[in-house]
Formats: sequence, C-alpha cells, structure tokens
Amino acid sequence: MSNLPYLRIGTAVIVNDEGLILIDKRRNKGTMANKWEFPGGKFEDGENAQECIVREIKEELGIDIRVGKHLMNVRHDYPHVSLTLMVYYAHILSGEPKTLECAEIRWVKPEQLSDFDFPDANYQIIEKIQAQKTLNNCYSPNT
Repeated sequence: MSNLPYLRIGTAVIVNDEGLILIDKRRNKGTMANKWEFPGGKFEDGENAQECIVREIKEELGIDIRVGKHLMNVRHDYPHVSLTLMVYYAHILSGEPKTLECAEIRWVKPEQLSDFDFPDANYQIIEKIQAQKTLNNCYSPNT
C-alpha cells in the first residue's frame, strides 16, 4: 500500500460532431506544467464521476457538457501522488470552450494525440481512443 496522497480525477474526452477531441494545455506553473491533458479534475465530497466532470468542465472551460459512455479507469502512481482517472466521453451542450484555467485549447484528430506531451497516466487513454474504429455515438449516455 502506498503512502502517497490519493486522488480520484474525473476526466472528459470531449468529442465534437467532426470527431475531433478537445485537449488543453496546463499553465506553466505547478505540477506537470505545460503538459497537455484531457480536461477534468478532482472529485469533491459526495460527487460521482459524471457530476465531477460536468462541474470541472464548467469551471475550467466555461461550457456545459453531457457526459456519455465510460471509456476506462486508469490507476497511476507518480512520485508525488497516486491517482485514478475515471474517463468518460462527453459532448458540448452549450458554449464555446475558453481558457479559464488552462494556457491553451486545441481540437485534434485522435491520431494526432500522440504528437502532444501528456502526463504519463494519459497514454493509456490515448492508446484506447486510437484503437477504436470510430468515435460515432461515443458520447451517447448508456441506457
């Protein structure tokens, strides 16, 4: 068992109607500065993954989203923290993404994700996205 602090992170793979994925670049300060990431953040008390993702995306990017299908969970230990990324597809309901808590935003094709410098835990997500044949209907809620 690790003595590192443990975090649960709600993570969104936001896909638009053209099949592009939204990524954002962390600011140039703090842990993992200037790394690209899938938007999201830490759970607050009492939140489930979907609630966390909706709240974090509103705070970070100023948009309203619909959380769709669960993609995967990624457990990863960094030297300073242990975490689980709970990753869901999402789709924008309203608004245009803004850089409220990040340095830059880009819409990229799934095959372009490998061209960006992500934190280590994100590479499993990239591999899974790139292995899928299509992103059609990936943001439709499970029924």
